[in-house]
Amino acid sequence: MLTKISDLYCKEVICISDGRRLGFVADARLELPEGRLCALIVPGPGRYFGLLGCREDYIIPWHCICRIGPDIILVDVKPEDCRCIRNRQNFLK
Repeated sequence: MLTKISDLYCKEVICISDGRRLGFVADARLELPEGRLCALIVPGPGRYFGLLGCREDYIIPWHCICRIGPDIILVDVKPEDCRCIRNRQNFLK
């Protein structure tokens, strides 16, 4: 199956262990110079009804992705294990 990274941005990520909706894909982490996709980044839940933004992101490793469908991505990961505090250094690694 041939998929572009830009096609992943409009897909919702759902955890199959508890059925929780994690959100929509916002970014991807690549390994360079191989160009291999190693993780998807989903913004975490908003604080105070989304007015103050969010502090944490879900960084979902590629090996935890079970299925990519036409409109959702199913992952097998505990949301607490893939939560990462948002700062610029996490995106530059």
